[in-house]
Amino acid sequence: MRTMSQLWQNYKNKEPEKALVFTEDELGEVRGMIRYFIKDRVKCGVIGLSGGIDSAVVAYLAVEALGAENVYGLMLPSATNTPEDLAYAKRVATCLGIGHETIDIEPVLRAYIRTNPCVNSDRLTKGNTKARIRMTHLNACSNANAAKDMRVLGTDNKTESMMGYFTKHGDGGVDLNPIGDLYKTQVRQLAREIGVPKGIINRAPTAGLWKGQTDEGEMGITYDELDKVLLGLELECTKPFIAEMTGVDMDKIKMVFERNKKSQHKREMPPAPKIFW
Repeated sequence: MRTMSQLWQNYKNKEPEKALVFTEDELGEVRGMIRYFIKDRVKCGVIGLSGGIDSAVVAYLAVEALGAENVYGLMLPSATNTPEDLAYAKRVATCLGIGHETIDIEPVLRAYIRTNPCVNSDRLTKGNTKARIRMTHLNACSNANAAKDMRVLGTDNKTESMMGYFTKHGDGGVDLNPIGDLYKTQVRQLAREIGVPKGIINRAPTAGLWKGQTDEGEMGITYDELDKVLLGLELECTKPFIAEMTGVDMDKIKMVFERNKKSQHKREMPPAPKIFW
């Protein structure tokens, strides 16, 4: 694998795309590393299958690592999910031959809204509540299969993590995150390598939290632009330098830096005062 120093050389040569894209040899190595990561930590895993690329990649890698008999998929649609979401999720489960079931989360969501009007105060709060309901189902499945040592496999990628584009105690509440160190660009590349259906790879990424919602629309930047900026941030580059190397608009770069800073609390354990030392 390339070192951070080598990635820096690519970046300063105005080749951020080259820094983000794996070579063929690197791609095989990454695939093997993630497979070993999963196998070394769990015996059995449950995954929330959304019909999107991230959950599909994790499911494919989990089956490679653990075998289809040790991977279980939960499809947890709400009223704002499309029939296509569910169809693609089922296609992944069927192609991989894993056990799976569908649980409509709308009845639970309506119960939340009846007992706590705050849940329905705005679409973001409601969307985050959906994510937390889904994680409750996933953790319940894990608990119920404790004898199998089942764990919840996360599906968030590095781009989402650095932007705080995940729900605290929702999709962030997992036991391990196999693609957590891969930018979205790299997840797409790995998806092609392992045979994820093209229809899933080419779909506009969406969390399905409200009708018409897409990741890029909500964030106000494409994933191609975002990954280049985030790599610059990871390499500790200045905003003007990132703008020069990537050609991304400065307002977008400032937005990315600000969102990364504001979401730091999502990437840390809850702080506690130090009493004894």
